[in-house]
Amino acid sequence: MKNFADRLIEEIRNKESYVVCGLDPIWESIPEGVKVRFKSKGAAIFAFNKAIIDAIHDVVVCVKPQLAYYEQYGINGLIAFKATVEYARKKGLLVIADGKRNDIGSTSLAYAKAYLSKGDASDLAFDCDALTVNPYLGWNGIQPFVEMCKQNSKGIFILVKTSNPSSGELQDLIVEGGRTIYEKVAELVDKWGSDLVGDSGYSSVGAVVGATYPEQAERIRKIIPRSIILVPGYGAQGGNAKSVVVNFNDDGLGAVVNASRSILYAYKSDRWSGAYDEDAYADAARAEAVYMRDEINMELEKRQK
Repeated sequence: MKNFADRLIEEIRNKESYVVCGLDPIWESIPEGVKVRFKSKGAAIFAFNKAIIDAIHDVVVCVKPQLAYYEQYGINGLIAFKATVEYARKKGLLVIADGKRNDIGSTSLAYAKAYLSKGDASDLAFDCDALTVNPYLGWNGIQPFVEMCKQNSKGIFILVKTSNPSSGELQDLIVEGGRTIYEKVAELVDKWGSDLVGDSGYSSVGAVVGATYPEQAERIRKIIPRSIILVPGYGAQGGNAKSVVVNFNDDGLGAVVNASRSILYAYKSDRWSGAYDEDAYADAARAEAVYMRDEINMELEKRQK
């Protein structure tokens, strides 16, 4: 199987899209017409996700289910997560499990097996294409994920500069050499991913850099030219196409952009509520995904002129 980064770049080129849809099911925002059809929340969540995937699979390059939104519903939620992963991959989508996992080495290995396994363990594991991970424990916590990526052609995205308002409390602190912590982590991402660079020139060890911090993203991009940046924070969190293009390299590659609420619940938005009611939530999601794709592509074209 191809290196994860190569597969992602191939999807980007084939679809002419950089859009990732976060599958973060908020129960209160799921249409009543979906919820009343099922006895368990897990079953309703999967039905909601399935309709979204059917509507957007040819527009987005990945889906990114956030594990907490499934774990809160116990075993039924995890069943919905597994079903979502399997269905998305069946529709040809890459799946990034957003769990921000890490721990000491042996526990990180267990996390890696849970989300990045293949083969005999696939009936027990979730078999995602990539996983978000936390760098706080250093190389001992990251190494098991990197080794699993090598074995199974999977990928990881390491938190570097996150989109939340308080991220600077730690990430912006100055350390040795006058670097911020996020810049130091970016240096480590480049180092840790050096053995996983594919034919595309990009590594399967990527970074998470929030759309809400474009100035910091510009500095990070220079530190990690071979890493794909996963950019959350577009849409509901305040990021826009102009703020995300700094994450891209001059070749027009090197980043993918995630939106969750603005796509999933587009039927409730000012932009689409007049055109779609809640029964047409999947159609509204597609309209927003297409709008986002075209907006990002337009900004990238402006930048490259």
